[in-house]
Amino acid sequence: MRAERHSHADRSRGFTLIEVVVALIVVSLGMLAVIETVGGTARNSSYLRDKTIAHWVAMNKLTEVRLLPNAPAIDKSSDEVEMAGRDWRWTMEVKQTQVDSIRRIDISVRPSEAPEKSSMASVSGFYGTAVAPAATTIVQWKGNGGQGGPGGRNKRGGQNGEEDGGGRPNEPPPPPEPGEVVPPDPEEPEQ
Repeated sequence: MRAERHSHADRSRGFTLIEVVVALIVVSLGMLAVIETVGGTARNSSYLRDKTIAHWVAMNKLTEVRLLPNAPAIDKSSDEVEMAGRDWRWTMEVKQTQVDSIRRIDISVRPSEAPEKSSMASVSGFYGTAVAPAATTIVQWKGNGGQGGPGGRNKRGGQNGEEDGGGRPNEPPPPPEPGEVVPPDPEEPEQ
């Protein structure tokens, strides 16, 4: 009787081989899930880093074009640049807009080894030469006669160069809108 109790007690003290194998399988599956999550996070942060650098390349090129003294040619161009230890290929397309003095610039950037049609970052901007004369807010646009240009309407509703229909010559002008530049009054002496 003592021998039976002793063998029964030995079995209840430890794990069986099947229990150990099942525990190892459960732990292995949990570790695989953790490793996959960590790998996905690393891939995602690498992608976001590359996307940010590609965006910087595109913004640098757009700024470079905007700082040129002359409008860019209506054309499609491409070149390579190195940034953050990697080569990038930018492609720029310049298009004419409906306003003669404004051109649209579309720039896409991809790693130099990526396929031709791929794009990691894209930016669009405009290059314009229309500038308002000093001390005014009316811009003379060259083109299809938009607001402020020939045949357009002024802020008060009248045609350029004339009062609106309800204005009277002796009536003071309405107060300026917030942020509007007001030319100095010729009757007031400067101090």
